[in-house]
Amino acid sequence: MKQAIRNVAVPALLSLAIFTASAFAQQAPASASSSSMSSSSSMTKSHAQKRADVVEQRITDLHAKLNITDQQSKQWDAFTQTMRDNANKTDGAFRDRAQKLSSMDADDAMKSYAALAQQHAENMQKLSSAFSDLYAVLSPEQKQVADAMYRNEQAKKKAAHGSHKHSKSGAPASASSAG
Repeated sequence: MKQAIRNVAVPALLSLAIFTASAFAQQAPASASSSSMSSSSSMTKSHAQKRADVVEQRITDLHAKLNITDQQSKQWDAFTQTMRDNANKTDGAFRDRAQKLSSMDADDAMKSYAALAQQHAENMQKLSSAFSDLYAVLSPEQKQVADAMYRNEQAKKKAAHGSHKHSKSGAPASASSAG
């Protein structure tokens, strides 16, 4: 169970880092004109739409790969709604922080980042619970697909980041985390 949570949490934490970087990039300077603020607002909406599109694409891909059946639709729908809700909450939280960041002192900025991390942890707990409910109704074949999918995604992300860390046994980290 601990490994399964790690397999879901690592990609989610990477997403948090991506959201953080994009939130900082979207931040408008405090002295910006109203036209610049309007432009920033449209960029934020565009970003929110892009994030929603990414979530919908992920949902479509997972549905196809897992071959979700009608009998599994209740758990699937709960899982996908959690994904959507989490994405909306995260986008809102980052947008709110980005708008306020230029007027925050260091202490407030640190607290706001801690609040983002807390929100992320709460989102992951909800997603993990919804996924557990879905996983419980998957067929053995679907579970094999899900298991392989999450293991491979973690290994791909490590490879993409040039991670060549080894476990204590000397085996590649991705091999030791696959079991």
